[in-house]
Amino acid sequence: MVNWYQEVQNRKEELIKDLFGLLQIESVKDLTTKTSKYPMGENVGKALEYILHLSNEAGFKTKNVDGFAGYAEHGNYTDDDHVGVLCHVDVVPATGDWSSPPFEPTIRDGKIFARGSIDDKGPTMAAFYGLKLVKELGLPMKRNVRIIFGTDEESGMSCMRHYQQVEKMPTLGFAPDADFPIINAEKGQMSIKIVQNKSSHSTKANINLVSFSAGTRINMVPEQATAILSGNISEVAEKFEEYCKENQYHHSMEVFTDKIKLSLFGISAHAMEPFAGRNAGTALGEFLSSFQLQSDVQPFLSLLSELHNDYYGEKIGISYSDDVTGSLTVNPGIIQYKHDGEATIFLNMRCPVTLDFKQTKEKIVKAVEDKGFSIAEYRESSPHFVDGDDPMIQALQKVYQEETNLEPTLLSSGGATYARFIEKGVAFGACFPGKEYRAHQQDEYIEVEDLLKATAIYARAIYELANISL
Repeated sequence: MVNWYQEVQNRKEELIKDLFGLLQIESVKDLTTKTSKYPMGENVGKALEYILHLSNEAGFKTKNVDGFAGYAEHGNYTDDDHVGVLCHVDVVPATGDWSSPPFEPTIRDGKIFARGSIDDKGPTMAAFYGLKLVKELGLPMKRNVRIIFGTDEESGMSCMRHYQQVEKMPTLGFAPDADFPIINAEKGQMSIKIVQNKSSHSTKANINLVSFSAGTRINMVPEQATAILSGNISEVAEKFEEYCKENQYHHSMEVFTDKIKLSLFGISAHAMEPFAGRNAGTALGEFLSSFQLQSDVQPFLSLLSELHNDYYGEKIGISYSDDVTGSLTVNPGIIQYKHDGEATIFLNMRCPVTLDFKQTKEKIVKAVEDKGFSIAEYRESSPHFVDGDDPMIQALQKVYQEETNLEPTLLSSGGATYARFIEKGVAFGACFPGKEYRAHQQDEYIEVEDLLKATAIYARAIYELANISL
């Protein structure tokens, strides 16, 4: 009988050292450094090379799949029926005011602080060490296990689509990229770029919007918004102070001869839970909508004001909920207005498994057209669901319950993980119940003890799935 947790404890220092090495790489997608070798940019490519180097040292069969992904495989079977553990080494930008540099991992109060610590480099290293442990103990397996490392999970998952085209996908498996116990239902997504229709003429006003920007990623709640205005700016400055004080927003102002730059600071959060953050972009839009600005900017600010705190799409007529995955959510993730009058809003919606996508899109088209906007881009991904009676899920429930003495409840999520690329795939940890989940937020962390417990769970889960009868 293997004492999984004790085996992990024996490898604790090595595990943390290797994790620190991965966390130190600023693996944010950057197409300005894109090459054929590094399709997601140099730093993401370096992170992939780092984990594949560790995999080689551990004695796994490895492959770099055209820079889009890579894998570490254990087992000698030639059968295509294999277990997959789908992880990612890319991270979202480390915005916000961090207590310590986001790419200089630091342990404080038993927590590892760094961008990617919980999403998804910490869980990735836990899964890697789980497979390493199974290999080092020489445990028998009836099928191979392959840990797949993706590079574009945070920006559209093009990495896994490429992998899917050139490699055989696993038969079953999990993504260590969410919450414990087990997420067997994931919402679908709709991502929409809304563009304001250009008017033939624009009437100037005493106060005019020169530019507006908020957000860098559609899957994050914008934590900062900036607007530059010209004209009679004294009134704007006074009312901006009042608005921010009343609504408890941090802010700053820069006043020039005939212009003013307003910056409003909210709180970032994952787009699957927009209510967990404070959207700086829609807040600043709400504030500016109270002024009579030039005519071509009014529809833009009016729509932003309507979207402010409308987390469930009620004001644009698309609210929906089901018993499996809960409510549809809406996140205005990137918001821009340029001096030439081009206004765009990028919306990311997390959609319940029973939602009618076609009907919902039609409602959105009508709602924005009535406000003077058009749909410029549209992308959707289907929901994902694995029945709770599946033997794989029951095996994972048993592992989780016996390793933690906690109830292995089945959950649903608004997040999208790589699990949806496997027919029998679920999200499995690594955030434990009742723990704060700071993915996509400043001061992201994973508790050291939780990292060790997750590694023990993943080691046993890999062993069980490698021997399960389907």
